[in-house]
Parts: sequence; structure tokens; C-alpha cells
Amino acid sequence: MHKGKISIVLIHYNTPQFLRTCLDGIFSQTYENIEVFFIDNNSPDKEGLEYVKKEYGHQEKLTVVDNADNLGYAKAANQGIKMSDGEYVVITNPDIIYTPEYFEKIIARIEKDPKISAITGKVIKYDFEKKEKTNLIDTVGLFAYKNRRIIDRGQGMEDKGQYDKEEEVFGVSGACPLYRREALEDVKVMGEYFDEDFFMYKEDVDLSWRFLLYGLKNFYFPGAIAYHGRGTGVYKRFTTGEILKNRGKLSKFQKKYSFKNQLLMEKKNDMQWLPRLAKKFLTFFYITLKEPYLWGSYIDHLRQLPRILEKRKIIMKNRRVSEEDMGKWFTS
Repeated sequence: MHKGKISIVLIHYNTPQFLRTCLDGIFSQTYENIEVFFIDNNSPDKEGLEYVKKEYGHQEKLTVVDNADNLGYAKAANQGIKMSDGEYVVITNPDIIYTPEYFEKIIARIEKDPKISAITGKVIKYDFEKKEKTNLIDTVGLFAYKNRRIIDRGQGMEDKGQYDKEEEVFGVSGACPLYRREALEDVKVMGEYFDEDFFMYKEDVDLSWRFLLYGLKNFYFPGAIAYHGRGTGVYKRFTTGEILKNRGKLSKFQKKYSFKNQLLMEKKNDMQWLPRLAKKFLTFFYITLKEPYLWGSYIDHLRQLPRILEKRKIIMKNRRVSEEDMGKWFTS
């Protein structure tokens, strides 16, 4: 079997406590044709950067990048992609733990289908406080609702084998996605793979959406297992009640960027966003009563809108699917 090179981009910002388990998992892979880029996004505490240099500096496959500024997740990911040359690219969070055969299995699956642009294995919650695996699902791909709310499938549910079927999904989470470089180049817009206007949050969903618009596949493969600490927590967010119950556990920082980027993402990718504007009034009613600080995010989104609409023109000109085809992904 062809053993294409994997370029692994680990983006780090002030979470040195996760680096040993992540990097040990990467360097213990049975799949050997890899290169690793550790990008520190100007962490205030240099402990993680120094730890990686000291403990892993001998690894010939490792390149350490010390950014002078915090570029944000999207721009740092693009930085890593441009520095690398593998046929496949992995963007990984530090709080991911890979099982030894993860990449061996995931590459074997993606190489069977050239239409697969992005793939993820089954990702299970890891409890770093107790230093033990759980049996709770973190993500088994992304699922999209008709209202354009997009969630991690199965998140917070006990793994009972209900997601043991490999299948196409709306998208893959940004925790540990593997991308085909050819697909990344295909959907690049204005020189960007991930949208740098997002800074962080939703950039993985945005890229997944674009792959679908370009007629490519996002795929879930349960035969490969990884574990994820997920600092935001693993909560059920399937019903309105669950959303409201667990929304308070998110920080204002997360909510501000997520809200802004959701608006930008819809206006950039959605083929039906104008007819659905009326439904947004319910959202505005909610934030006015409950989270008025999000009006600042709404204003920020308006400032960024001209550039986003430029990107939309490019995407819509180059899309390869119909409005009907895309509509199949937005259900319930």
C-alpha cells in the first residue's frame, strides 16, 4: 500500500500539561512517514515551548515554530499547512491522545476513496484530571440542523457501538482532522485554507461546508480511535433544553467568537441564507434579553462582512453541487 506522508500541525497556546501525552502518541505511531510542526502561538508562559525543545528536540521529524504573536487558530493552521509538504495534513489540538495505529488505519481508509477530503476516527472523551479514558463520545463527525446549528454527533453520549458504522458526515471536528492536501488546495479561497477572518472557533465547520459545496466528501471512520480532553467540556447539546442548560458553561470569549463566526459562515456558504433572515429575529430577541454583550459580536460581523462576501462570490462561482444537493445535509 502507498504510504503517503502525513504532516501533523500541533497548535499550542499555554496548555503545557497536555503536550507529553499528545506528542508521545504521535511519535509512537505505527505509521512512520510523518513530519510534525509544533507551533506555539506566543503563549504568555513559555513552559510548553521549552518542554518540547528539551524533551523532543532530538526528533528529526519535528520542527518547532515560536510565533512572535498569537495568530489565532485559523492563521496558525494555515501557517503549518504552508510549511509542510505531506500528501495529508493533520491539525491537532494538544489535548488529543492518539492510539498507536490511528494513522495507519485512517490512511488505509482515505486511500480507498479519492473523493474523501477530510476524515476523522471515533474520538472519545479523556479525563485528564483522573488521567483515565471515559466511555463518553467526544465527536464522531459533525451534524447539521435545518436552522444551520452544527454540532458534534454523539457528544456526551455513552459509547454503546451506536456509531460503529463508517459513513459520510456533514463535516469533521477540528480536534484532530486529517485532510487530503489536494482537497485543501482545491477549496483554498483568497490564499486561505481555514478562514483567517474567524481567528478561532467554527473554522473547522466552515472548511467542512466548503468541501461539500465543492462536491467532496467528509468521512467518519470508527475503526480508528483517539481521545480528547476538550477544555470546553463534553455536553449533550441536541435539544433546546440541553443547549440552554449547558450554554452557561461556555465562556464569554467562546460565545462571542462562536456567535460572530456562525453569522459569517452562513453568509459565506449558505445557498439559502436570505430567505432565512426572518428566523434570526428569535436569536436577536434571545441575546437582547440574556446575552446583550453579543451585540458587539454582531457589529464585528458587519465590519467583516464585505470581505466575507468577496469570499462567497468565489465559492459560489466554483461550487459543484446544487442547492438541492446541499439541502440534504440540513435535517430535522
